[in-house]
Amino acid sequence: MDKKLRTDMRMVQMMKALLASYVVTGVLLVLLAAMLFWQNLDESKVSLGIKVVYFISTFLGGFIMGKIAGQRRYLWGIFVGICYFLLLAVISFGIYRTFQGSTANIFMICLLCVGGGMFGGMVS
Repeated sequence: MDKKLRTDMRMVQMMKALLASYVVTGVLLVLLAAMLFWQNLDESKVSLGIKVVYFISTFLGGFIMGKIAGQRRYLWGIFVGICYFLLLAVISFGIYRTFQGSTANIFMICLLCVGGGMFGGMVS
């Protein structure tokens, strides 16, 4: 199999892993919104819930990509986490025309995404 075809297949596989991550993100955020509505959660609990959702979503994406890749799984997981965070940042910037939150918060979310993806890849 030539190198270009292999690279194209990896990109398709990466898109599938990212799509799965974003579907899980959507489902979990809807559940979090329902909990916010019925439980009257305070802002700190909602913020923690969002961070947990990011970690779980990137963990799943890294796990899926690690299973597909078979080798260097943690690196593929890291790559999924980076792509997830970058897409999240682009969407957020496109909507708000600025980055929401402090630099420390953005850095923490980046670490959660990359770490979740890496951990998912390692576990796969």
